[in-house]
Amino acid sequence: MTQDQLKQAVAQAAVDFILPQLDDKSIVGVGTGSTANCFIDALAQHKAAFDGAVASSEATAQRLKGHGIPVYELNSIGDLEFYVDGCDESNERLELIKGGGAALTREKIVAAVAKTFVCIADGSKLVPLLGTFPLPVEVIPMARSHVARELVKLGGDPVYREGVTTDNGNIIIDLFNLQIGNPRELEAQINAIVGVVCNGLFAARPADLLLLGTADGVRTLRR
Repeated sequence: MTQDQLKQAVAQAAVDFILPQLDDKSIVGVGTGSTANCFIDALAQHKAAFDGAVASSEATAQRLKGHGIPVYELNSIGDLEFYVDGCDESNERLELIKGGGAALTREKIVAAVAKTFVCIADGSKLVPLLGTFPLPVEVIPMARSHVARELVKLGGDPVYREGVTTDNGNIIIDLFNLQIGNPRELEAQINAIVGVVCNGLFAARPADLLLLGTADGVRTLRR
């Protein structure tokens, strides 16, 4: 199977998982990126089964609206049963690296509100140790140099992601060459740096369910 086919398979698996638990008042949180886009396309076939969605980015909001799915502001809703999104890396504890698409802060906010976080990914994203994929850090622009110096102290190599502005008007620094043995501790350390808005470690709030697309079918991991 191609990588696109694996993404489509896990997207459909996520729809099959959440659909029986939805009703006409349900609102679904939706992530950002190519795998999340596959989920949106699959979910749109059942848009009469739920009320609408909360989007983690402007791009996701536009794709949802293009399918005729109502998009709500997170502040205007009560419960959010599910959040479905991809990842850049996951370990066996379902701690993740996210943010390759620069939507990490809004993704983390929606994930924090959702009762169940369903992560969908192809099998290559499951790793024994996080850090091969560079860790994204969203930063207030004026703090870029300060934050970069502090990140060097943590043992990584920070690289400014040129030409990228987040939906929040901030910049991204990608932190390379880390071996992340304690993701939860590192997440807190980076977030404590003045000027950091958020970082792409989802360890304090990991996924609850990971659906992995493999050549042998969709593999399910639970926390």
